[in-house]
This record gives sequence, structure tokens and C-alpha cells, in this order.
Amino acid sequence: MAQGSTGNVIAAVCSFFVPGLGQLVQGRLLAAFIQFVLAGVLWFFFLGWLVHIWSVIDAARWKPAG
Repeated sequence: MAQGSTGNVIAAVCSFFVPGLGQLVQGRLLAAFIQFVLAGVLWFFFLGWLVHIWSVIDAARWKPAG
């Protein structure tokens, strides 16, 4: 998938609603888990929106290796 591809746009939209969901859709289980947990923990301290935004950008810009 190239950056800006339909798959990445869908992943970014998924991450917009649930941090890490876009990474899960892309098959990136560790990144999905880290972003979901980190966003949940930081939302408790009112900083989760930072990870939420990072999750959306990361899903949109991801390129598979090779």
C-alpha cells in the first residue's frame, strides 16, 4: 500500500474513531496494541488526544516493507 492509498485512508479513519484500530486493520498488531493502551492510559491524564492524533497520522502514512 502506498501512502495515501485507499487502504491507508480507511485505516486512518478507523484510527480516528478508535486509536490503534487502523493499525489493526493493516495487520500491525503490536502497533495497534501500543497505541490503544497508550491512548487509554493517557486519556486518564487528559493527554490521550496526542496519541489519538498520532494513531491517525501513523495509519495514514504507513508503508509496508519491501
